[in-house]
Amino acid sequence: MSENEPTIEYVPMIRDMPVDERPRERFMHAGPRAVSSAELLAITLRTGVGGENVLRLAERLLVQMNGLAGLAQASIAEITSVKGIGPTKAVQIQAALELGRRMLATAPQESPRITSPADAANLLMSEMMFLEQEHLRVILLNTRNNVLKMPTIYVGSLNTSVVRIGEIFRAAIKENAAALIVAHNHPSGDPTPSPEDVRVTQELVKAGKLLNIEVLDHIVIGRQRFVSLKERGLGFG
Repeated sequence: MSENEPTIEYVPMIRDMPVDERPRERFMHAGPRAVSSAELLAITLRTGVGGENVLRLAERLLVQMNGLAGLAQASIAEITSVKGIGPTKAVQIQAALELGRRMLATAPQESPRITSPADAANLLMSEMMFLEQEHLRVILLNTRNNVLKMPTIYVGSLNTSVVRIGEIFRAAIKENAAALIVAHNHPSGDPTPSPEDVRVTQELVKAGKLLNIEVLDHIVIGRQRFVSLKERGLGFG
């Protein structure tokens, strides 16, 4: 290949991906709560565009629309301004979002309920997985594990010398939360917990016991993946 020839990136089609990584198959076998927002959007879109499979198209669309919240507020014209999204795909997206709105309208007082690490991760993944800096957020829960609020507490590197445990619990006390889940992202896309993540978790669990506010989990969000420190037994000994 000469120096002037462009490098051609290999982009696998969905059918070329391992079966357990394909959005539709993951939805069928792992259940809807185990798949990310981008994967749900890919299932809705069905097909990608030349040189880009449907999952990458869905990821790019979420980035350009600033997450699900931005997509939900976008018009047909705004959605079709994204390369690869024509009127048909835009209508499919808006129809799916409208179904969600109508479902919420039937129970306007019901807030999301967290029953698993996947529930927590899916609430935040579409917003956090592409952030260029680490963000630490807290999901505040009532006694039934319904979400009260999800404030952002820190932006920047997560370590015990910077994170003030009191700042994290201040929001929980203000909202009279019974429990909380901590979540932060790894900009690298790899959600593998670091030793510092484990140390922060240990400090949070200790403080929670003193304040009678249970720390249910610490979720690390990567690109299309997450890790639950509680599931791995890290920091919750």
